[in-house]
Parts: sequence; structure tokens; C-alpha cells
Amino acid sequence: MTAQPGPSAGAAGHGRGAAGRAVGGGIGGGGGVGGGGGLVVDAEVRRGGFTLRAALTAPPGRVLGVLGPNGAGKSTLLSALAGLVPVAAGRIVLAGEVLDDAGTGAFVEAARRPVGFVFQDYRLFPHLSVAENVAFSPRARGLGKTAARSAAAHWLDRLGLTDLAGRKPAALSGGQAQRVALARALAGEPALLLLDEPLAALDARTRLDVQTELRRHLSEFTGPCLLVTHDPLEALVLADRLLVLEDGRIVQEGTPAQVARRPATEYVAKLVGLNLYAGRADGAGVALTAGGAFVVPDHGQHGDVLVAVRPSAVVVSSQPPQASSARNTWPARVAGLTLLADRVRLDLEGQPPALVDVTPAAVADLSLRPGSDVWLTVKATDLEVYAPAGRPRG
Repeated sequence: MTAQPGPSAGAAGHGRGAAGRAVGGGIGGGGGVGGGGGLVVDAEVRRGGFTLRAALTAPPGRVLGVLGPNGAGKSTLLSALAGLVPVAAGRIVLAGEVLDDAGTGAFVEAARRPVGFVFQDYRLFPHLSVAENVAFSPRARGLGKTAARSAAAHWLDRLGLTDLAGRKPAALSGGQAQRVALARALAGEPALLLLDEPLAALDARTRLDVQTELRRHLSEFTGPCLLVTHDPLEALVLADRLLVLEDGRIVQEGTPAQVARRPATEYVAKLVGLNLYAGRADGAGVALTAGGAFVVPDHGQHGDVLVAVRPSAVVVSSQPPQASSARNTWPARVAGLTLLADRVRLDLEGQPPALVDVTPAAVADLSLRPGSDVWLTVKATDLEVYAPAGRPRG
């Protein structure tokens, strides 16, 4: 790993002492088997009483977005990849070379791993200029001063930072600091790039601008990249594939479109803004586990299923619908209202409960307030019915 301020300073010692393994002088201590040109992880990592079990691959030139609630194991995964925490079982392989293998005892120190790390708070050296911060990365990789300065100048130019080369971090805006942190990570010519909430420290307006710029830079990176984020929009825009962690297990993996359309858990459904119901299908009917039932398109499905419904697909009315092509109608009560930009989200209690998006005008026309009784209607064709994902991986 290209040396960075903060955790990496003591990472190698921790890995050696905790695991009691031989520490390799460079990549390939485990024999250089498997992995091709990307990242392959099949490992168990323990931190205190928490255990992460993960099996994943990230091809070269692709961005893998890692999502999950607090405590799911996202930081633990990044720490293991960076060499800050050793694996307790299994191994990590990057570009065909073994970084960590609990079975053989191979372990490459954090400082020797070809990994670039962009921290959430950037962790720029406050006493160094922008140019010196960026040059620190190739210097830590073993380049001389002249070569390191040349590498830094190259990345300062590529990321549009040349005019800021003499400034100290305190004189930078949030977006500028983010670009400097990215330049420092890339200047070490990493084989793997790790981004830990790279836009979280930015205000909303700056985040949108930097997001577009970051996407362009990531598309030019030839190695695999892991992006940890809590922001579903950030993940959808920046990542080629998504991986969702919950309680130390991978609960879902797929393209952004797949995950957004068919969430596997309640957490993922809330993240992408869908209602999600568990039930049992019998042809054209689904009996919901928490009460209620849906009429669905009959695709011959039987057994356990999940049903996803967009909040905008549900129609709210103050009276029972009379003539309608919709097959699903049920009573509900308004529990709460939340203004979301140009729409209002209703939290509705019923069998089933639902989150429904309506216009502010509809709220006024229907005189909606907490406690209002309403009727909900949704077409069978607006229900996404699918089998639950298999058991959590890892």
C-alpha cells in the first residue's frame, strides 16, 4: 500500500503480531497464484467480537460500490484489503499475487501493498504543500525526489491542480482537497484503489460537481476500485456493480439496475426507495407474511417471494375506488407526511403498510394529515415479484 498518514503507520506490525505470520517483503509471498488481473477475496476477518465473511471479485477497470448500514463490515473490508487488519481465514489476491493468506502465512505489509487509499476526511498532511502531499505517495513507494516530483506534477496536471501546487491544505476548498487526496493515491501507481466515503465531507452543491469529475477519473483507472458509500445515488452514478453488506455478510450483489429494481432486504429497499414485502406466491396471488395479499401477474411462481412496489405506483384516494382496472385495493391510515423536494411521502399504516409519494396539491385536495383514513390502489403490473436471493454469501 502506498503509505498514507494515519492508520497505515502501524498496520504492518499489527498484522504480523496478530496473525503470527511471516511478512513478505513484497507482493507474491504466497506463490502468486490465482486472481488474474483483478481482485479476488474469499476470506474471514475478525475485529473484536465482529466477524466479516466475504467472497467477492473486482475486475480491472471496474468500480465495485460497497453499501451497508453502520457496523455492516465496510470499513473492516477496506482495512483488510489495505493490510491494516489480517484475515483470520481464507485469502486476498490482487493481480494474481497473494496479499494475505491465512493458510500459508503469507502477508504483505500495508506499506508494501500497491493500494491507493482515499480516506473520508482526506488526511492531507497540513504542513506540506499540495505538490508535496502528492509527491509523498511515490516517495513512499521508493522513488527518488526528482522522480516523485515528476510523478506528482503529472497527476496535478491531470486533475487540474497545477495552479494549487504551492498551497497548504488549509487553503483548499472541500472539492480541491478531495482531488488532492485522489491525486496522492494515484501518484503511487496503485494496482487497487480504495475510496472510503470520498464525497461525504462535501456540501451538496460541491458533491454533485465532484461526483461527475470523480466518475471521469475512475473510468480512466485501469485497476479495480472499491467505493464505500452510504449514498445510493453516489453508488448508482459511480459504480459498475454493487455489493451490499449487512451484519458482516454479503446479502446482495449485482448491477446498479438489478439492485435498484429487485432489492434483497429491507435495508436495500429503503436505500433505493421501494416498498418491499415478503410473502408466498401461488400463481396469481401472493399472501404477505405481515398481513394482506396482492394479486400479481401469473407467471407460474410458487413458494417464497419478495414483492417490490414503487411509492409513485400507489394511488391514494379518500373513498373506496369504484371502477378501476387495478386489482389491488386496501384501506390505510396516514401515520406521517414528509416533504421531499417536489413531492410528499406518506407513511401509511395498513395491511400491508406502505410508503407512497404524492404531490403537495394532492395532499391539499385530499386534506391529508396524520390520522386520515384513505384507500390505496396499485395495479398488478406495477408489482415486481421475484424469488428471494440465496443465503448470504461468505
